[in-house]
Amino acid sequence: MNAPDTPVLHSPPGAAVQCYHCGLPVDGPVRYRVRVAGEDRPMCCAGCAAVAQAIAGGGLEAFYAHRDTLSPKAEDGSGTRDLTVYDLPEVQADFVRTVAHPDCAQAREALLIIEGIRCAACVWLNEQHVGRLPGLLDLDINYATRRARVVWDPARISLSGILRAVAEIGYEAWPNDKAHAESVARNERRDALWRLAVAGLGMMQVMMYAWPEYIAGELELPGSVAALMRWASLVLTAPVVCYSAAPFFARAWRDLSARRIGMDLPVALGVGSAFIASVWATVTHSGEVYFDSVTMFVFLLLGGRYLEMLARQRAVRGVEELARVMPALARRLVTWPGSATEAVPVARLAAGDHVAVAAGEVFPADGRLVDGRSEVDESLLTGESRPQARAPGDRVVGGSVNIASPVVLEVEQVGEATRLAAIRRLIGRASASRPEVVQFADRVAVHFVSALIVLAALTGAIWLWLDPSRALWIFVAVLVVSCPCALSLATPAALTVGTGVMSRSGLLVTRAHAIETLARVTHVVFDKTGTLTTGNMKVQAVHPSAAMDAAHMLAVAAALEGPSAHPIARALRERAGALAATDLSAQTGKGVQGQVAGRLYRLGRADYVCELSGATPPASAGASSATPVWLGDQHGLIGRIDLSDELRAGARALLARLRERGIGITLLSGDAEEPVRALAGELDIADAQARMSPEDKRARIEALQAHGAVVAMLGDGVNDAPVLAQAHVSVAMGSGTELARAQGDLVLLSDRFDAMTLGLDTARATLAIVRQNLRWAFAYNLLAIPPAMLGWITPWMAGIGMSLSSLLVVLNALRLQRRHKVD
Repeated sequence: MNAPDTPVLHSPPGAAVQCYHCGLPVDGPVRYRVRVAGEDRPMCCAGCAAVAQAIAGGGLEAFYAHRDTLSPKAEDGSGTRDLTVYDLPEVQADFVRTVAHPDCAQAREALLIIEGIRCAACVWLNEQHVGRLPGLLDLDINYATRRARVVWDPARISLSGILRAVAEIGYEAWPNDKAHAESVARNERRDALWRLAVAGLGMMQVMMYAWPEYIAGELELPGSVAALMRWASLVLTAPVVCYSAAPFFARAWRDLSARRIGMDLPVALGVGSAFIASVWATVTHSGEVYFDSVTMFVFLLLGGRYLEMLARQRAVRGVEELARVMPALARRLVTWPGSATEAVPVARLAAGDHVAVAAGEVFPADGRLVDGRSEVDESLLTGESRPQARAPGDRVVGGSVNIASPVVLEVEQVGEATRLAAIRRLIGRASASRPEVVQFADRVAVHFVSALIVLAALTGAIWLWLDPSRALWIFVAVLVVSCPCALSLATPAALTVGTGVMSRSGLLVTRAHAIETLARVTHVVFDKTGTLTTGNMKVQAVHPSAAMDAAHMLAVAAALEGPSAHPIARALRERAGALAATDLSAQTGKGVQGQVAGRLYRLGRADYVCELSGATPPASAGASSATPVWLGDQHGLIGRIDLSDELRAGARALLARLRERGIGITLLSGDAEEPVRALAGELDIADAQARMSPEDKRARIEALQAHGAVVAMLGDGVNDAPVLAQAHVSVAMGSGTELARAQGDLVLLSDRFDAMTLGLDTARATLAIVRQNLRWAFAYNLLAIPPAMLGWITPWMAGIGMSLSSLLVVLNALRLQRRHKVD
């Protein structure tokens, strides 16, 4: 039913259907519909449909009820698309978040899809044009994924202003939602297929008309027949040039308008000059015509780019699988305890809600089980292929799959607070940034195109003097055969596939340089607690003095560690009492001080605790396999709590792999000497140092770097943020809500080191693929130019060569998915 106050755009009998958004007639059958106010409304184009979907999806359908004029048509970005809707907080809630930036404490960040990007020059053009906007703080565009990460100051510029700036140069930017991403990919495939089909049909027909001249030999066709063949070829070639090849001309003109040389310019020059020369020859009845070569060249070029597009979309789809795992609806229990349920959108769930999750369904949010036992598949999130048992009280991550039996989940985190949302943000940050090697290749490609055009012009001039009949086609062949599309694709294609492989295995790449740097690592530094060990610490023994009993001592320690996220704090809180601490102050790597029941205590390392009373630290810290935590006050030491931990699964295999490659291993820990020495002995780590503060660890890494080491640091991120930042590449151990705070270049999602071992192999294989691609791209261009200049390569051969060179680097990158498939 229609909302009573919503205007419906009915058309009179026989009239064309009108677009519900802009009111213009819909040409032909209605291809786009959007559900607004309970009814499917016709839309004239994808632009109007997208804007209407954003309005309806944001709960803003009242916009249509209260407007006094029809909305402008949203078919392009030159001022007619309604961009102001994206400034509304209700719409931005789904894809914009607040971040801290050095230039703005309340900056906004969004991940966008940019339609129309075809080559590295497109990326450069957007970065140069949009990047100059006042108030735009950061702009990173990834060529392989067509994603852009934008950060802006809302006090100086609006999101609609950024989108409008993108539209001014002929592109369209949209929020990176999963539905639109798939719609963009589908439309891109459909458009490419239509253009390819028209070029193919035109090529076959024109080749049929050209064939008699090829086989005639010394027998000349009658003049009227030859003229008819030429005019028929012209008529059939025109749609190929004007429609199938139109994107090449449009992008070339756009680049020239912005005083920029792009990679479509050589193609446009070649096709355009050959077609114009053939038209002139047809009209004047003089010279040669090359309609067959033009249509064949366009068809082959479009065919290669279509295959390249399919391979690229496949790679991007692998990286973005996480964006599609969360269900749209959840079955919320009306009351708990109870069994009656109601279907609600996942976006409307709130902390404290109870939802029923049947076997085979996806958990819609982070939370804890309150009823039922089952097994959970977290492979897409952590790379762990084996199902994990879950019972009442256990935490479950949204996006994982319930395998065995129905359960009831109490929601704890929803929306952007879930672990899945944090993973998606980190993936977005990585996919919208480019490492230095990609930027270098892009700069080389741009200069290469400029040199190519000059070289082709000189070659054409020389052949015009030597043999005018061949000058045009040699000019076209030189332009096309060495267009450096493969050079621009070589690195981003491999990095995109490598990122997807590592992410699916449980090692999340969050910064663009991570894969390249990880592949060149010569030294790995490990933290101990929460890294080489699981961090699931348990109280092994309590050794109180006569001044305090064990139970009270544990209660005091738990009160002091109450707010901390450290694994030691979690272990002590399990034994917490009813005491509360005040005036808490912590010293990273040493311990915490605070008052409990009016008495000042310290908890932590023996030397730190003894500073409070001036006592001498004990010579021995107790059991060699346990981590000792001391409690003391102004009168001296009160006692020691021994905590036990277990080795992280896969640690031995990871260290063995590092040793096989000659990579140095160092263990730096803030723990006491005895447990660190015991773990180092168990794992055969020769370089192990204990009682290290974060400053000490950072100095140690600086010393390694001073001697030429490329250092990777693995830490839990709780106390080691400065150390992780100092390393060339850092790996943070991510779990629960801590993932959102992880500052590592990579985040290990799994509880096992298997993903890290696979990540090292994948990083090296990815860098090897990048080098292979770059060598091939440079070799192809250098080897192809001389034969083209000598006239040995025809334009259609040049089109095949350029298309195959681009396709080859993408297919070579996709080999990573087969060689490093996660079991």
